[in-house]
Amino acid sequence: MKPSRLIAVDIGNSSTKLGWFDESTASPAAALPTLAATRSFVTGQPPPTDLATGLPVERCRWHIASVHREGTRLLNEWVKSQRPNDEVHLLSHLDLPIATEVEFPDRVGLDRLAAAVAANAIREPGRPAIVIDAGSAITVDLVTAAGAFSGGVILPGFRLSAEALFGGADLLPLALLEPNDTPPPIIGKNTAAAIRSGLFWGAVGAVREIVARMTLELDHPPQLFVTGGDLRQLATHIGSGARFVPNMVLCGIAIAAQLRSAYDSGYGSRSFCTRESDDVRGSR
Repeated sequence: MKPSRLIAVDIGNSSTKLGWFDESTASPAAALPTLAATRSFVTGQPPPTDLATGLPVERCRWHIASVHREGTRLLNEWVKSQRPNDEVHLLSHLDLPIATEVEFPDRVGLDRLAAAVAANAIREPGRPAIVIDAGSAITVDLVTAAGAFSGGVILPGFRLSAEALFGGADLLPLALLEPNDTPPPIIGKNTAAAIRSGLFWGAVGAVREIVARMTLELDHPPQLFVTGGDLRQLATHIGSGARFVPNMVLCGIAIAAQLRSAYDSGYGSRSFCTRESDDVRGSR
């Protein structure tokens, strides 16, 4: 019997996030699948021993988008040993229902493509979108008015920048910003506070400049979608109308899985997002 639950997995360079969905359930108001629950753990380490107790008890399908090979190997081994009846599918760019206008579609991070898929589900028809996401890196990506992923910008995230300062300067402390920290004062009164101010307000300035320059390239003003824990507090500072949407990567994976299931039911199993597909035209 076909599994009724989908477990979407986003394996990044610093953490892994899982979310599970009832595939028949969607949120019409948001046009995104309804996330039942999420769970996170550190990438590159075996999943925590209590992970199995929090997952749905019924047989599930796992759809995994990964940018970390060792994390993928460890999770795949864990699923095989702990949930041998589940189905596991490691995604490629061909599994994501979005056209690409980049030089090497197969080298784009799947988290970026999945977030763009989610943006296509919630943006206004005919209007471009910019998706701003933060993890180990901060990415600012453009989705065209026609719905294609058109590339973007990658810059170091908060932790990478803090660790670079700590590792590259003899007397600077490791000053980290946590996702739920309030924006720091612009004038730091000690070294750690000055670093946190630079991390936060430097990111605000960089993202605002990138968004402004991207907007100049477009015929219509874009919608701004912000996701990722590190940017929760940035959303109100990036630009007018910027909307924080949690779990865009997981929702994009779920949308792809729903379309994959519907496509297979109607047409049989094959890649439904090829460069010359009748359904989604890829990069040329």
